[in-house]
Amino acid sequence: MNTDHAGPADLAALRAAFGGGACRPPLGRDAVRAFEVEHGIVLPEPYRTFVAEICDGSSSGPPGYGLVPPADLPDDWGDDRPGRVLARPFPLTSMWMWEEDPRPREEIDPVLERVFDHGSIVLGTDGCGMYWHLVVSGPHRGHVWQISGEGAVPFGAGFGFTTGEPGFAGWAGHWAAGRPWFDAA
Repeated sequence: MNTDHAGPADLAALRAAFGGGACRPPLGRDAVRAFEVEHGIVLPEPYRTFVAEICDGSSSGPPGYGLVPPADLPDDWGDDRPGRVLARPFPLTSMWMWEEDPRPREEIDPVLERVFDHGSIVLGTDGCGMYWHLVVSGPHRGHVWQISGEGAVPFGAGFGFTTGEPGFAGWAGHWAAGRPWFDAA
């Protein structure tokens, strides 16, 4: 997974996966740079090139309720959440099931806020509070995570749970192939 340069094979696969007409027009390089400056980040490749040149969100997914543009949030996100700070590092590097964490809520809740609201853009939702995030700052920059009310799980074969390749291109390619998200035996 290269987060600094978009590989031609990844971009070709993304063009094929999102070529069905359900895409919003791409943002263009200037709008992507403006978004990055506003938030103090650089979007990881190939997502950066994807939104600049291919597609700024798609009503057909992935995930189940569509791919939202980088500046947006899914309709079911809610209005009572704290402000998102993309430049603050995403705090996780491995799965965390907070529903099973024995620590008291007053220790867990501050970390949960950072998991949901810092260091990532929300790619979209599969419904029922299951959101897909692309990490844009911190040690897991470029990785896609599923974050729900119960816990957070990184996407990619190296983490278990799935046979898909890590990163945005691997995540989108897994969806385009029609494979279930969690297909590891």
